Amino acid sequence: MADRPGLPGAVSTPAPPPADDSVDAAIDAADAVGFVAVGTPLDPNLRYLSRVQPADHGSAFVRVSGRSVACAPAESVGCANAEFDGEVATDRVGDPAGERAAAVLDEYTDGAAASAGGTVLVPPRIPHDAAVYLERAGYDLRSTAAVAEARATKSDAEIDAIDAVQRAATAAVREAERLLATADSGADGDLRREGRPLVAERLRRATNAELARHGVTDADNTVVRGRTGSDRTAVVGTAPAGNTPLRAGEPITVVVAPRGPHGYHGSLARTFVVDSDGGWARRAYVAVESALDAALAEIDAGTVARAAGREAGAELAAFGFDPGSAEGPTPAPGHGVGLSRRERPSLDANADLQAGNVVAVEPQVADPERGTVRVSALVVVTADGYERLGDGDPSFTPRG
Repeated sequence: MADRPGLPGAVSTPAPPPADDSVDAAIDAADAVGFVAVGTPLDPNLRYLSRVQPADHGSAFVRVSGRSVACAPAESVGCANAEFDGEVATDRVGDPAGERAAAVLDEYTDGAAASAGGTVLVPPRIPHDAAVYLERAGYDLRSTAAVAEARATKSDAEIDAIDAVQRAATAAVREAERLLATADSGADGDLRREGRPLVAERLRRATNAELARHGVTDADNTVVRGRTGSDRTAVVGTAPAGNTPLRAGEPITVVVAPRGPHGYHGSLARTFVVDSDGGWARRAYVAVESALDAALAEIDAGTVARAAGREAGAELAAFGFDPGSAEGPTPAPGHGVGLSRRERPSLDANADLQAGNVVAVEPQVADPERGTVRVSALVVVTADGYERLGDGDPSFTPRG
């Protein structure tokens, strides 16, 4: 595996391995005539297949007769010619992407497939208008998860790209930690810094500014949360409650999932308590750290993914916490990270982990009256275990 880059300034665009083999195998297995993906901005499947960010007007990828064709709108043709390894269709650039994809299928099959009702494979999600254009052209659509499965196993270039974003995520959360470490606790328990109340929105903005300084975007994924309950309101993002002062002695959770210029994400969660007196928050933190260690011990190529989630839940239960006590639907104890902030594999799935999977392991304890404690690690699965991505160790007490 390549040496990991340091903190990114301008992060280079990685070249994911061609998905042609996976797509061709799915086409052959379904006795289909081809495969079509149509995407809107930041569509992860289309970006993986073409390495070109879809423009506002949408783009299409067509795999037919052993050839890959990108249907890019006018404003993206230059980028497609520079980045895409296959053919770039430059005719009818003003037409809808789905209609252009149907025309490519007709061209490379001489129209015979459509007239015979040929099957075309598509991802599970495809824009409605694109599906209509393909069906009107005479094609029967069938869903395939081939691209999502291919995306789950990362190349070295992809892993390096994710690691660079994760290092930026670590630096950003460290900035939030430093702000908390230098905050003062008033007589009422509210945190203040430089004479001003330290509110969630202030912490969120500082975190996002640090992400930007390292060349990545927060992608509207940064969350700062204080305690919830009958006398407190959740403090998340830019909601009105974001102006509620954070408090000493209560869990403050910072969660980031930034995205680099290449489209790949990082994922990091940390929980801090300022001036803790122990009690529930400290016990929950120890339980979550133990659950994280237990889950990581199960991460290995060939291990069933849900084994890691099961061990995390068992460790939380051993400390007296209900793994299903989280606010809202019980979250999975971990998930894949890549061109989507959450993708395969999920750590509650009955499928084997594979070398090259990048997984965020993130057990948590949540109580509606006491708050949420969450700590995560981002790892790449290897043949003999795992490798951590990013850097930095969690700390219950914020460090300056």
